[in-house]
Amino acid sequence: MIRISGVDLPNERKITFGLTVIYGIGESLAKKVVEQAKVDTSKRVKDLTEEEVARLQKIIDKHPIEGELRRIVTTSIKRLEEIGSYRGLRHKRGLPARGQRTRSNARTRRGKRQTIGAVRKDMRAQAATKAQKEST
Repeated sequence: MIRISGVDLPNERKITFGLTVIYGIGESLAKKVVEQAKVDTSKRVKDLTEEEVARLQKIIDKHPIEGELRRIVTTSIKRLEEIGSYRGLRHKRGLPARGQRTRSNARTRRGKRQTIGAVRKDMRAQAATKAQKEST
């Protein structure tokens, strides 16, 4: 198994898709890196030579990836929250920050559905009987 930037790449994948396992490298960046390193795009990760791995590593080191990129993202979100911007407020509240509607969608960001306001009849009856017991 080949290790680049502290991440083990899956042996059976082609190199362009194998690189996407690394946080911060998507398909387009992976293709650019492979072209710059002059590695055959049809090669699988397990078929790479030490020299090719070194060239890939050298090019990838120029980009923020893994822990460094995660740190950049978290600090920028913290900065938005500290300065009190609208986007920072949305991040704090766990809501979409880019203008998406939230009335009917945004379940992933908002979490499991919570009913607010309306109380069902059986719940109202339970609350009434509980209140009567407490008053007597």
